[in-house]
Amino acid sequence: MYLPTCLPHHERFTVLVQVAAANLRFGEGVTREVGMDFKNMNARKIAVFTDPNIAKLPPAKMASAIASLEAQPDLEFVVYDRVVAEPTEASWRDAIAWARKEDCSHFLAVGGGSVMDTAKAANLFSVYKDADLFDFINAPVGKGLPIKEKLRPLIAVPTTAGTGSETTGTAILDITSMAFKTGIANRAMKPILGIVDTLNTRTCSRELHISAGLDVLFHSLESYTAIPYNERTPRPSNPILRPAYQGSNPVADIFSMWALRTTVKHLPRIAKDPSNHESLSQMMLAASFAGIGFGNAGVHLCHGISYPISGLNKKGPQFKYPGYNVDHPIIPHGVTVALPAPAVFQFTAPSSPDRHREALAIFRDTTPSDPSITAIPDNAVGAHLYEAIARFLDALGVPRGLKAVGYTKADIPALVEGTIPQRRVLDLAPGIGDVAGEDGREHLTRIIENSMEY
Repeated sequence: MYLPTCLPHHERFTVLVQVAAANLRFGEGVTREVGMDFKNMNARKIAVFTDPNIAKLPPAKMASAIASLEAQPDLEFVVYDRVVAEPTEASWRDAIAWARKEDCSHFLAVGGGSVMDTAKAANLFSVYKDADLFDFINAPVGKGLPIKEKLRPLIAVPTTAGTGSETTGTAILDITSMAFKTGIANRAMKPILGIVDTLNTRTCSRELHISAGLDVLFHSLESYTAIPYNERTPRPSNPILRPAYQGSNPVADIFSMWALRTTVKHLPRIAKDPSNHESLSQMMLAASFAGIGFGNAGVHLCHGISYPISGLNKKGPQFKYPGYNVDHPIIPHGVTVALPAPAVFQFTAPSSPDRHREALAIFRDTTPSDPSITAIPDNAVGAHLYEAIARFLDALGVPRGLKAVGYTKADIPALVEGTIPQRRVLDLAPGIGDVAGEDGREHLTRIIENSMEY
């Protein structure tokens, strides 16, 4: 939603991009400082959000945070430990009801993206006590109302290197009745502080490391290849209406490309040796950097298509991904994003061959000026990038397309229909056009067909 490029020069360049990100504290053992942070803020009562698994883990995670709170005299806190992996409308409503009842002045989230996103929602609806969940969910699924009230301070302590939710104002949930994910994206929900403790991912399983890392990978690549910020029109009538996801821009590009290079380098090392502490630390930082990148630029087709892949799995294939100790069908978010990725970037490459060429060079561990890269014609960059991404995913053991997790050609129309409402991200997709129109549907159908296997 920005100025059209036909405007006069002095109007065209009037504050076209707005950068927002949480404060970050990065280092080994910094979780233990969180109690002092809340004491410094004169917190009256703290709502601590986590999930049942993290609540039972050793001191490097939840116990360290709780001990830090307990170390401060007269610091009152209550714990909500019912956050579920891949939150649903029902799980959010439960957390919101609890938070409204407890009436806390501050919030603390200790966990992965599911925990941080649930805490953001609980914070929002603690302030908007009479609002309905769909008042703020992104249009056209919900009303997408602006957030005008100041929310309560939230500190986020990630325990996975994936979502980057500690840096963004985005929260995602699964609308089970509609069989797809969507969410709320507003910079007002951004945590005031992200505590990125390099100790906090050391107990994650190999499968969780890989899935979370895939989210970082495609946060980076999607935000770097999203439509440019100055091609979004028209400019919003009020700054409060400016979307959090603005399109690729010079500031976000720096964070996205650093995160992409770091992930391509370190995620395979973790897959081979999950105890590689240097790579674990680098991936923690990459997740936060990618969060800053996509939190301001946005993601597009991989994420848009991933939402119905995840949602429809519970009704259709009912695939249970190995390594996840849950009693319900689940394809981890990072994997659902990766499944359509080769086909997505083959499709988007013609929109910006140079940017896709840069990405290809990173996957090939070379530079864009390498003759083997510069010699590729613009119209062939997408095919090469398809192959490079597919090889990278193969090396990590990611299923080879939608067919490998139980989807068939008969599911393609439902996957297309579940993708179309994701306007929050699809509006940033290069080359897709009117996603609800005939051309948009045709493009989505072809991408999903090409994602069945590779």
